[in-house]
Amino acid sequence: MGALLTEKRGSDQETANGMTMEDFLHLEEEAFKTPNHGDIVDGVVVRVDPDEVLVDIGAKAEGVISSKELGLRGDGDFPGLEPGDHIKVFVLQPENEEGNVVLSLRRARAETTWLSAGEKQEAGEIIDADVREQNKGGLIVNVLGLRGFLPSSQVARAYAGNLEQLVGQRIPVKILEVNRKRNRLIVSQKAAEDEDRARRREDLFSRLAVGTVVKGTVSGLTSYGAFVDIGGADGLIHISELSWDRVSKVTDVLQLGDEVTVKVIKLDADQSRISLSLRQLQQDPWERLMQTVPVGTVIEGQVTKTKKYGAFLQIMPGIEGLLHISELSWDHVDKTEDVLRVGETVKVKVIGIDTARRRISLSLKQLSNPPVGAVARSERQSYYDEEDEE
Repeated sequence: MGALLTEKRGSDQETANGMTMEDFLHLEEEAFKTPNHGDIVDGVVVRVDPDEVLVDIGAKAEGVISSKELGLRGDGDFPGLEPGDHIKVFVLQPENEEGNVVLSLRRARAETTWLSAGEKQEAGEIIDADVREQNKGGLIVNVLGLRGFLPSSQVARAYAGNLEQLVGQRIPVKILEVNRKRNRLIVSQKAAEDEDRARRREDLFSRLAVGTVVKGTVSGLTSYGAFVDIGGADGLIHISELSWDRVSKVTDVLQLGDEVTVKVIKLDADQSRISLSLRQLQQDPWERLMQTVPVGTVIEGQVTKTKKYGAFLQIMPGIEGLLHISELSWDHVDKTEDVLRVGETVKVKVIGIDTARRRISLSLKQLSNPPVGAVARSERQSYYDEEDEE
């Protein structure tokens, strides 16, 4: 009965302490466990001397850190330690001649940093790196206090041609490879840039809508339009959306680096495509035409091109009208070029305006009286249909 009471009393004591006999034995074993070379253990600073630091690491003997093992090489003076400070230390030697464990704070920091670098690589984090120097294959960088390498192939596109621009700068990078045994740490600025751009593109598409007016910078020019960086993605201004006037070359309107304000006219999130317009932020010349040029107005126009069925004349910036071959003269005309040449300026009469189709009919012959016996053709095939047939 007494045994039972004792056992029950012991069980109550275990519950009160929250620890079993096995836990106590484990703690006792840990307290007297001899550390091995390469272990990283927790310690408490006991005493700080000019040439060494004494550390309690819970083993059967205290550990010592020599002055040369206090800081990382190249990091400058390590901040002073005080008794009672909790630190992590690296075991260099389980026991020296005095029976102390030889420790290194410098190595502990380095190993912990390598572990941290591996975790950041696995997580795909973007971190900062200080560019120290350039070498044959790329750039030497400081990452988390470790020496890393940024290959030239992994430099951001904007600096690909001149790596020296990055020396002395702090740049965002992603860790591509961590190899502690070979002290190898490879990073990429390009991967960080791509990820950041993808994140900004996603955010941009969530904020954009057709009709939104945004500011951007011309980032590329082609024969068919201009690409504009609008902060996270490039949008395209097609050559037809540059101006209400006819544009022969994109460079007549825009240059690389130009700051522009544009209107979003189409979005395709699946294809990451954004269509932009410059001209839709300008006054529609047709509005001005309807206010100032009614049918019957005599206006001056410049021949922009000739066809077998007539000539196109620019009568206002951004607006062209067609002078049909039958409206060139009261006499029969075989070829448009017999009467007009490209670049020539002539006065014409507006004889028709189709606002829905944005088409204007012009006449040269109706500025003069018809000769006796001449009969104006009352019906003819639509000149725009003839143009389409071309």
